[in-house]
Amino acid sequence: MSDSGGAERLRNKTKLGLANIDKILDSALSAFATHGLRGTRIDQIAEAAGMSKTNLLYYFRSKDALYEAVLTRTLEVWITPLSELDATRDPSVALSAYIERKLECSRRYPEASRLFAIEIMQGARHLKDVLATDLTETVKRKSAIVKGWVAEGKLRPVEPHHLLFMIWATTQHYADFAAQISVLTGKDLSDEAFYQETLRSVTDTILRGVLA
Repeated sequence: MSDSGGAERLRNKTKLGLANIDKILDSALSAFATHGLRGTRIDQIAEAAGMSKTNLLYYFRSKDALYEAVLTRTLEVWITPLSELDATRDPSVALSAYIERKLECSRRYPEASRLFAIEIMQGARHLKDVLATDLTETVKRKSAIVKGWVAEGKLRPVEPHHLLFMIWATTQHYADFAAQISVLTGKDLSDEAFYQETLRSVTDTILRGVLA
């Protein structure tokens, strides 16, 4: 006879644990993006997450471990849209969808984008292993798709890495330099009309440069 009550308690405990982890990561992201790794204290993050420092350290053993978890989650957000780039779709459709997903990431997660950019500019000390595995392998697979489109005459001769770098730089600019954009235009991606205008401009400019 199965212990359905025990299984239910285990599921509830798991859900609570996952919810706590999400709260911790969200609070840590805000703190790290504001104060940096050195300027952030564990007790600050715990207080923002609504839990004790001891409880937080149950999930993450150190500030560095928490910082790396925040960066890893951010990288996963960036990789997911690239993973969906599909060789069976027309390149104009596939690249348009990818650009839209990347720009949407900049709109939804600007703090994460800025923190990630700072980590990369500082040498990616906390992310080198992840960058060398997950991101490198994903880029390798998707570069092969771009090369296939070029071979089929659907794209102009373009080096896949540079195309991806261009999409990353352009879309993430709207998160990383949001303050500058706001000063120059009086708007940011939270303005739906400005977001749609940005999406059209970025997509049209990139596609006009690469479509055969």
